[in-house]
Amino acid sequence: MAYTPVAYDPYDFANRRHIGPSPAEMEEMLAVCGVRTLDQLIEETIPASIRQDRPLDWAPLAEHELLAKMREVAGRNRVMTQLIGQGYHGTVTPPAIQRNILENPAWYTAYTPYQPEIAQGRLEALLNFQTMVSDLTGLPVANASLLDESTAAAEAMAMAERASKSKARAFFVDEACHPQTIEVIRTRALPLGIEVITGPADTLDAAAVFGAIFQYPGTFGEVRDFTPEIEALHAAGALAVVATDLLALCLLKEPGAMGADIAVGSSQRFGVPMGYGGPHAAFMSCRDALKRSMPGRIVGVSVDARGNKAYRLALQTREQHIRREKATSNVCTAQALLAVMAGFYAVFHGPKGLRAIAERVHFHTVRVAEALRAAGADVQPAAFFDTITVRVGVGQQGIMAAARHRGINLRRVGRDRVGISLDETTDEGVIARLLDAFGIAEVPATAAAPAVPDAMLRRSEYLTHPVFHMNRAESEMMRYMRRLADRDLALDRAMIPLGSCTMKLNAAAEMMPITWPEFGSLHPFAPANQAQGYAEAIADLSEKLCTITGYDAFSMQPNSGAQGEYAGLLTIQAYHRARGEGERDICLIPMSAHGTNPASAQMVGMKVVVVKSAPNGDVDIEDFRAKAEAAGTRLAACMITYPSTHGVFEEAVREVCDITHRHGGQVYIDGANMNAMVGLVKPGAIGGDVSHLNLHKTFAIPHGGGGPGMGPIGVKAHLAPFLPGHPETGGEEGPVSAAPYGSASILLISWAYCLMMGGEGLAQATRVAILNANYIAARLRGAYQVLFMGNRGRVAHECILDTRPFAEAGVTVDDIAKRLIDNGFHPPTMSFPVPGTLMVEPTESETKAEIDRFVTALLSIREEIRAVEDGRIAADASPLRHAPHTVEDLVAEWTRPYAREEGCFPAGSFRVDKYWPPVGRVDNAYGDRNLICTCPPIETYQDAAE
Repeated sequence: MAYTPVAYDPYDFANRRHIGPSPAEMEEMLAVCGVRTLDQLIEETIPASIRQDRPLDWAPLAEHELLAKMREVAGRNRVMTQLIGQGYHGTVTPPAIQRNILENPAWYTAYTPYQPEIAQGRLEALLNFQTMVSDLTGLPVANASLLDESTAAAEAMAMAERASKSKARAFFVDEACHPQTIEVIRTRALPLGIEVITGPADTLDAAAVFGAIFQYPGTFGEVRDFTPEIEALHAAGALAVVATDLLALCLLKEPGAMGADIAVGSSQRFGVPMGYGGPHAAFMSCRDALKRSMPGRIVGVSVDARGNKAYRLALQTREQHIRREKATSNVCTAQALLAVMAGFYAVFHGPKGLRAIAERVHFHTVRVAEALRAAGADVQPAAFFDTITVRVGVGQQGIMAAARHRGINLRRVGRDRVGISLDETTDEGVIARLLDAFGIAEVPATAAAPAVPDAMLRRSEYLTHPVFHMNRAESEMMRYMRRLADRDLALDRAMIPLGSCTMKLNAAAEMMPITWPEFGSLHPFAPANQAQGYAEAIADLSEKLCTITGYDAFSMQPNSGAQGEYAGLLTIQAYHRARGEGERDICLIPMSAHGTNPASAQMVGMKVVVVKSAPNGDVDIEDFRAKAEAAGTRLAACMITYPSTHGVFEEAVREVCDITHRHGGQVYIDGANMNAMVGLVKPGAIGGDVSHLNLHKTFAIPHGGGGPGMGPIGVKAHLAPFLPGHPETGGEEGPVSAAPYGSASILLISWAYCLMMGGEGLAQATRVAILNANYIAARLRGAYQVLFMGNRGRVAHECILDTRPFAEAGVTVDDIAKRLIDNGFHPPTMSFPVPGTLMVEPTESETKAEIDRFVTALLSIREEIRAVEDGRIAADASPLRHAPHTVEDLVAEWTRPYAREEGCFPAGSFRVDKYWPPVGRVDNAYGDRNLICTCPPIETYQDAAE
């Protein structure tokens, strides 16, 4: 008998690790969908006129092959001691935080905490971050992070304009701000018609501006008190912003003590690697009176149904998906995972530890300054924290080369100075090598006195809450991190079927390289020849994304999807200006568009004109045509999402593009739903001029509890000259983020994903994502109405379940969502894009067993709704209204009209491994009435419970 070798390939990452259903399970699912093959399903789902004719053809790598390649590429980067500063610093990530937070899928696979009952751990960690920022800056309200320091500064400018009493249209920028911050502010100001005045702080004319921003300490190291300038601004009705450094504030007078209205900065040096630019959590804090103008997310404290303490996102009506073009910002992705890391860094060290680190950094800098002065060097400024500049004249290049020869990067300042910024990683060896580069052999003894005036030293306490004073034994820290993780429901526990959010597998092999020092320790402004590994990775990822999308060039700078939209619209505007058509200012946006779309258009100064939807959810072509004609030569762009936000491949997409182009506009195709297109449809080939890609969705970067994300933009060749530039790398246009390649370190995740999947694997993932969604739609037929379908009865990669009819019986979409928590699932997207509905996206990574468990849960919930409809139980008394059920409900006296078993162990839920939410349904109204955004004292919770 002939021997037949097994055909199974254990190294086939796409089909054995990333894609959930097995081939046999796919056969069963296809039968339920009523088709014979996967190709037939795709033919019935995607119009033939838009499908690409050439497959993606690069070969896949196995996991071990990928890691070997990554090691090879990492070796092309040069690990140096980075003393460049300019907002980026070496730091020590405590191993307990690296392993238990950054490398832990319980933290990095979580979604944005819109469902507070299953996000209490994340929310507490973010509240710790807010408290840390509030305490250190001396301002009472902080948000849960922004994208980076430069964009936070630009957001602060816009916030100051909204809140200022001044009628001026100019904003003053201290020339001592970091160069990248000045340029991002200019980028943001230009389309809004804001004049940016840059100069020394002493030249401020407070009466001529609505606000001003000062860097503290300055980019070249100066520490000065801005109280006089801030008082002048207030006298003129203007607002003061201070861009600052959290570590410096452990030693120096805080911005709140100077009277600042807003403080911004980066928390990067609190344990987050530089990563060639990111991701890092920016922060913003403000006076209490300004809190309702603050962009981004704010974690607040409320109570649950039993009166117990419960955290939640506060002031959610400021979110862009609700306010659209009236939103305060288009901020969508935050940097939650990195904010959690920075907050834990403060918990890990406590106020004394942070103070000790700040003193160590400062006194090392004092020693270096004294040694240089003793050798006759001109060292500035007189008062500094960790940064000095040394005038070296024509010897600038020689000094920098000598430092590089000793493994140190310094900052080039002008033509005759070098900048030196010391950090937490600086030790005696670094100081000796640094001074040796200047020809100084003698290392001075420990400095005795600080290099700042006594009046500039901090007098107030900070981090007084008990969480920052817990026992810092690693055993206790590890348990605290575990306790918080256990309160959350992330992708490592269960399917997260969020429509439009693509919560797919974040493979371990994709994540591993980002913590390697060859990738993590690079400064974003390091010489290009030290970052050849990054250059190779970014170039190859760009090439693959061009192949996937049909575009000709990519910018990797935008570090969120919303920022990608913003950058894409700026690119369109620059193109129109270059053609002498700067009057084009109208953007057509369908009613079904993502909420960030109109907010982004508003941010670039465009006028939003809303296009109606047809009854089937498609863009109303006649309304679109009429509004394009009405706009005429003022039409700048249209923004569409494809497949549509309704989860359908619209047949008329080419016509929408053609109409826009006939009137001289550009087509922006939102790439949020690219998971339904990769390998099958190219947006650049169906009429798109520019798209952003949510790499944290389609291309496997994890959501991290609300960030990080990346939103690079692809453009056709005619728009390529107008992509974002950067002061460090050149380019005609201004930058949109602080670093040239945004959050560069996490681009490695998407590159690894593309390499392991291969071209064929990526296309198969898209097909299976469509299969999984259609399987759910077919299984739920008769129980729930699927609101929108294509002409042949198919959905794309997501489907919208209409739960509005149940409102007649008193059952709300909230009731269904919270009941799914009892089944051990994160609820789908609620009330978007249609109020009162659920949008479900299973992704390709979910197995048939998990999808079946989800379907079982929804069918069980439908029977509970039927019991209410039939009058067998009142809606207020049903398990739907009491959901989610907690352990406290289980052990308390049971007086409800349904069985304990029915309430706590519904169909589809695990019994042994059941997830128990730590709180019951959260009272949002209480939280808005009693807004608390920092860690409150214990007695506050007792009062709430009573």
